Amino acid sequence: MTATAVHAVAEPTICAPLPVLGADVTVPLATGGERTYAALDYAASAPALQRVWDDVAAYAPYYGSVHRGAGHLSQLSTDLFEKSRATVAAFLGCRPGDELLFTRSTTDSLNLLAGALPEGCEVFVFETEHHAALLPWRSSRLTVLDAPRSHEEAVRTLERALAAREPYGPALVCVTGASNVTGEIWPVRELAAAAHAHGARIVLDAAQLAPHRPVSLAELDVDWVAFSGHKLYAPFGSGVLAGRADWLRSAEPYLAGGGASRTVTRAEDGGVEVVWHTGAARHEAGSPNVIGAYAVAAACTALTEAGRLFGAGADRVGVVSFTAEGWHSSHLAAALSAEYGIGVRDGLFCAHPLVRTLLEAERTEPGECGAPQETDGQALSAVRVSFGAGTPEEHVERFLGAVRELLTDGARLDYRTVDGRWVPAV
Repeated sequence: MTATAVHAVAEPTICAPLPVLGADVTVPLATGGERTYAALDYAASAPALQRVWDDVAAYAPYYGSVHRGAGHLSQLSTDLFEKSRATVAAFLGCRPGDELLFTRSTTDSLNLLAGALPEGCEVFVFETEHHAALLPWRSSRLTVLDAPRSHEEAVRTLERALAAREPYGPALVCVTGASNVTGEIWPVRELAAAAHAHGARIVLDAAQLAPHRPVSLAELDVDWVAFSGHKLYAPFGSGVLAGRADWLRSAEPYLAGGGASRTVTRAEDGGVEVVWHTGAARHEAGSPNVIGAYAVAAACTALTEAGRLFGAGADRVGVVSFTAEGWHSSHLAAALSAEYGIGVRDGLFCAHPLVRTLLEAERTEPGECGAPQETDGQALSAVRVSFGAGTPEEHVERFLGAVRELLTDGARLDYRTVDGRWVPAV
């Protein structure tokens, strides 16, 4: 493969509409035989696009260190890494002066931003947030807002909370673009306008939104956006934080180490003195995950070329959560897997406050991600089905038929719990 060809890898060729890996994988059924696996847990981790896998495989033999190598492969890898940054920045509609950082995930991105908040910053979040957007701000002055029942109520609730805060101090609003529990689209542009009208900034958790809808910092008028590659059909351990540079450049580096440092010298007191970089490198210490960054860029290119899975008029993405009367959610999820070859998620979906609210449970009622300890009756949990690119109609139809059969006729097998999980008792 020539150097010219490796450069071309940064601009993948157009291919058929978004096939994914694993479409033909079969799994054993506890009732006997095998069946093609119906992957309906995209909201947790989406399968890799075939396009992404092929692009990464084409680059892999030419992998090299990034930024600090004089060798030919290091130069090619550095070029690919920075072209990937530019591709993702275009995908996100970044504005002139915005910074784009490669991280490990949405969780990592929001924790990075939390560490960059100026002293005394107040943070406002709704209880509807995923834990990745709810928990990083606990060391700040945090206000958690009740779950709204409409877009209008969300905006009014935020406006009231911001109007009551101390004037002139820094403030940040963190909001999801689409719920990982209900799939509902949030009024991001209106919430951004409310935040800015009261002197606050806003960060958008686009982990569920970006795979389905265009996300533009400029058009939505948000200050930052965060998302994960593994939900964007690029499961190679990379995420993104993009947006305003000032707080990021004035903060201590997220990680201290090589790459983040411009110069390091011995100090007279026996320690070391450091001058840190001011750009993206400031928060990207260590050897960059060039394959992860390139995978995200390849996914962004593929999604842009293919268009989106839901039209502009859709008010939700492909996420639905539910409970079934008389069924423990983990029992139902186990039966869907063991008897029908269908993979869904059960539990509280790392959004405990929201699920408690939706199930009309007390805020302090026990419950945890995965299977709760209780195994009888309607426990505090739900089942979530989610889908996206590459999901065949047969998988959705099989899921609907399986739920109908299980609720009407019951499971064909007996189940027991092992380490808190329901499994066939065979």
